[in-house]
Amino acid sequence: MMRSPLHDRHLALGAKLAPFGGWEMPLEYPGGGVLAEHRAVRTSVGVFDVSHLGKARLRGPGAAAYVDATLTNALGKIAPGQAQYTLCCDDATGGIVDDLIAYFVGPQELFLVPNAANTAEVVRRLAAEAPSRVEVTDLHEAYAVLAVQGPRSDDLLAAAGLPAGHAYMSFVEAPWRGTTLTVARTGYTGERGYELVIPADAAGTAWDALFEAGRALDVMPCGLGARDTLRTEMGYPLHGQDISLDVTPVQARLGWAVGWKKPAFWGRTVLSEERAAGPARRLRGLEAQGRGIPRPGMSVVDEAGEPLGAVTSGTFSPTRRVGVGLALLASGVADGAEVAVDVRGRREPFVVRRPPFVDTSLR
Repeated sequence: MMRSPLHDRHLALGAKLAPFGGWEMPLEYPGGGVLAEHRAVRTSVGVFDVSHLGKARLRGPGAAAYVDATLTNALGKIAPGQAQYTLCCDDATGGIVDDLIAYFVGPQELFLVPNAANTAEVVRRLAAEAPSRVEVTDLHEAYAVLAVQGPRSDDLLAAAGLPAGHAYMSFVEAPWRGTTLTVARTGYTGERGYELVIPADAAGTAWDALFEAGRALDVMPCGLGARDTLRTEMGYPLHGQDISLDVTPVQARLGWAVGWKKPAFWGRTVLSEERAAGPARRLRGLEAQGRGIPRPGMSVVDEAGEPLGAVTSGTFSPTRRVGVGLALLASGVADGAEVAVDVRGRREPFVVRRPPFVDTSLR
């Protein structure tokens, strides 16, 4: 497995490590574990090492036009200095190869952040069809990524001498302590926060500076366990569970991230047809009405016990103190419907509802 440039910091803190997307990453830290880390992000500020996330750059004349003709979202909706959630889909099936963030540097340069396990495939697909003057470079190990998330994230960045306060889904490049890093107003927790893209050799300096500056804020290191509970409370999909090559943006209710009026993007024909006909299933939220905790793979049934679909993500919500999750359900199941989840042989009552399950400080 690959390791973050901050691996020694995690060992020194006594982190519990786990494999994720081919990387050995911190799952949680001593001193409260997932629940305390989750609470810190919802109420104050936490710092995640998410260096396992992919990094790729497209550079050259027509780079932005090429990305706009391949990935789903419409780059014309944003300007240089802004970021955009988008999807890489299979052209033949419309299935989701990956969901990613595109940083629009300018007409001749974009920086992409895919998921760890899918970076090589996204880069391969983009490189295979790129115009001759557009260079596609995999920078997976060249950069680290730190996510500073929570209502007090601005305070922490300011205390560390980093820019803060810019608009949601925008980014700035900043000289800092002998290097240059990118500070983006993005994240996967639903809270106000930032993601810092840092040259790998400067990652330790940035990590140490954030925790030194954050002493007065009681900043906590946070692992992938809290990242999962936080994103599930928001209903954010995880590739490999909620979305995959077997799930389309139409089924995943991600049509808002598709530029339907664009003349071209991978999967456009099949996705437009599915959108017009209506999908057979849709990704929906589930909230427990009792003590049941949904887990991936559990079946969802109606009052008569007829199958409706299956849970794709599920957890106990530390904020709401109930079980919440996502499930791919038959398209006829509407928000507000009462269903049951088979939790270890017991039919536990749930209500279908649209996420998020919590109110946050996102904007």
